[in-house]
Amino acid sequence: MSEKKDTFQFRYSAKQQEEIQRIRAKYIPRQEDKMEQLRRLDQSATRKGSIVSLVIGVLGCLLLGVGMCCTMVWTQDWFIPGIVIGLLGILSVCLAYPLYIRITRKERQKLAPQILKLTEELSNRENQGG
Repeated sequence: MSEKKDTFQFRYSAKQQEEIQRIRAKYIPRQEDKMEQLRRLDQSATRKGSIVSLVIGVLGCLLLGVGMCCTMVWTQDWFIPGIVIGLLGILSVCLAYPLYIRITRKERQKLAPQILKLTEELSNRENQGG
């Protein structure tokens, strides 16, 4: 007769467990904690100003280039309009940063109550040992 041995075998693989957890995390609905929410709000305060100022700056650079092209290539008919176009481009580039500052300031004023509430909650939680 054959003797059957009942044994318990346990195999642990850290790599396999990490992969299981990564796959599992894809299917669990993500909950944003207060610190992540605070970071997201802080980043959103500057996002709108950055986008607007970049668009204005790039368009200003393009206008400056068109103005230079008009004054250097088509000097007969487009010299004076090229100077005006170039000056508009320079003005646009110069206004991009003040526009960024103004929009960012308004966004921060709008988001201030939410951010202050979150920072107060997080500070109280840290002070309580949390």
